[in-house]
Amino acid sequence: MQHATGLRPQSQLLVSDADHDRLMGLARAYLDRALETAEDLLSEMDRAVVTDAAAMPADVVRMGSTVTISGEGGNTQRITLVYPGEADIAENRISVLTPMGTALIGATVGQVVCWSSRGGRELSVTVEAVDMPASGQQRS
Repeated sequence: MQHATGLRPQSQLLVSDADHDRLMGLARAYLDRALETAEDLLSEMDRAVVTDAAAMPADVVRMGSTVTISGEGGNTQRITLVYPGEADIAENRISVLTPMGTALIGATVGQVVCWSSRGGRELSVTVEAVDMPASGQQRS
């Protein structure tokens, strides 16, 4: 089921084992609060290639990563992908349970990610750079 996220080739969705386990639990916990969003995240995690956290390439978006993205018109923005309790739009901290956050998890530098906004508008950004999370940040 692809409500929010665009289709990506399976090999391009790489997630660490620690992120995968926590995100699966998070998505299941949100099934009765935000069904469509939770189902989108579950769908992404079901098709993810799971790897050891220490083996994750540096150019893959993971929890706690600060990501430089460019949108239509070439405008660039830096956002940090976080869990819902840490989200703060004013600080550019985007929850993985937003359509954009779900689309970004596991993406790599150079990849275009697409999703539908909650209003149904098709949106996309290009991942320009990924800064790895600070030590311990991805499990907070």
